[in-house]
Amino acid sequence: MDGAAQARRRWPASAAVVLAAAVAVTALQGCSPDAEGAAPLTAELNQFRDNYGSQIIEIQVSNTSSVSLTVFSADMSSSLFPAGTSWRAKPEGTEVPPGQTKSLPATLPAPSCGSPGADADAAPSAGAAPAQVKVSYRQGSTTSDVQMPAADPFGVLARNRSELCLAQDAGRIARINLAPELEVAADGRTAVVRLQVTPRAAEAGTPRSLVIESIEGTTLLAEAPDAPWPRGITVVAGGSPGEFRLRFRPARCDPHAVAEDKVGTLLPLRLDVGGRRGVFKVPAGADLTGRIHAFVTAACPAH
Repeated sequence: MDGAAQARRRWPASAAVVLAAAVAVTALQGCSPDAEGAAPLTAELNQFRDNYGSQIIEIQVSNTSSVSLTVFSADMSSSLFPAGTSWRAKPEGTEVPPGQTKSLPATLPAPSCGSPGADADAAPSAGAAPAQVKVSYRQGSTTSDVQMPAADPFGVLARNRSELCLAQDAGRIARINLAPELEVAADGRTAVVRLQVTPRAAEAGTPRSLVIESIEGTTLLAEAPDAPWPRGITVVAGGSPGEFRLRFRPARCDPHAVAEDKVGTLLPLRLDVGGRRGVFKVPAGADLTGRIHAFVTAACPAH
């Protein structure tokens, strides 16, 4: 057999291999959600400062494609919050243009709390808390569901879980609140808020006491130099109520201090509750918040 005949006999086998490879590539492309085999979305968790006291987080969904899409729902799951949380759109959905991000608010449920002081209950570093987000969306005429990991670069889940677990344990020992009245000094330069601590009846199986290690200032409230705030206050379940007068001065007097206030009337207490330590923020309430804002505005020199 000459060389030309051999080449003619080999050609059909080579063509069959090429054809098989082409079919395989086509089949793989057909199984992908898009041309690159990836969903056109990414997810991240965040929290706006004005929602710190309400445990509302933001499920931030970004459109990584070149075509608009419409989001209908987003469901977050995490071992730190076993019940999960969800966001739902209006019937028409929420449009996310190409290259843009939408923040979808969702309220956190009760957290999973271990025993105070246990290693498993230590707050993980920022971004370490695992979370998944399932998003239902439509792009073009196709509606899809996609499950993806949600980045948590600011440790939103870990911080909220730590605060909620601390508040839960502290609440079993005492009710801690701020009285709604504000006492303004005669010279108008300082004022007093009253921190009220009312112990609850002792419960079996829970810590019997907590320690208010320190009281910290806020963006609006600063400790008056001549009247230091108390430290090392021990509160015992079943004990007597206590009230602590906290004299303060404005912490800031720039024009934006009150106008842009988000957390200035959340008073941070550094607590130790049976080995669980952290910051418990006591909200001022609507009436006291208004009075504090009015005081700071009046006490600060005009700008």
